[in-house]
Amino acid sequence: MNVRLAPSILSADFTRLGEQIAAVEAGGADWIHVDVMDGHFVPNLTIGPLIVEAARRATELPLDVHLMIEEPDRWVEAFVAAGASVVTVHVEACRHLHRTVHRIRELGARAGVALNPATPLEAVRGVAADLDLLLVMSVNPGFGGQSFIPASTDKVRRAREVLEEAASTAAVEVDGGVDAGNARELVRAGADVLVAGSAVYGHSDGPGAGVEAIRAALET
Repeated sequence: MNVRLAPSILSADFTRLGEQIAAVEAGGADWIHVDVMDGHFVPNLTIGPLIVEAARRATELPLDVHLMIEEPDRWVEAFVAAGASVVTVHVEACRHLHRTVHRIRELGARAGVALNPATPLEAVRGVAADLDLLLVMSVNPGFGGQSFIPASTDKVRRAREVLEEAASTAAVEVDGGVDAGNARELVRAGADVLVAGSAVYGHSDGPGAGVEAIRAALET
């Protein structure tokens, strides 16, 4: 299965960030997922462009930067300049989604749009043809370690249909509660990119083994 695994450094030990990124890269990670939260759009405060710059120095893997922030237009340029390969914004936070998506691409990054669990797929139909990535949130954003929302699997399936109807080549990404137990089912539903935080960085044998466990589950 040609599936990209994107460990989320939200669950990493930031005192050893370079080492933690190297561990998942050695384990077979394809992307590094970076969760940016502002304490307003979601009830948590995390990292900014400086951490993205540090991650960029630590790896040549694509940096998948997920902006869970209000007024993302104000920060897109800074995150691309810091080294983001993909910048994903939330449809719920963008007043002019089409303009934001095209601005990301103009800056040289791939453009993604994320949907919270309660947000219908109809919200992205107008930009589906312009996307490089459609992110289906399978937990309510804001904190790591949450349980997967079962209805998300069907939403992934319908997300794939929306993209196909728009003749879009965008990848479908899933973020939240992803682990070795549900990874294969999500890929069968149409997911191309799986984000995993706790399942990777909380693995008893280390983050590299966490990536390998999900990859092994996909190949069984």
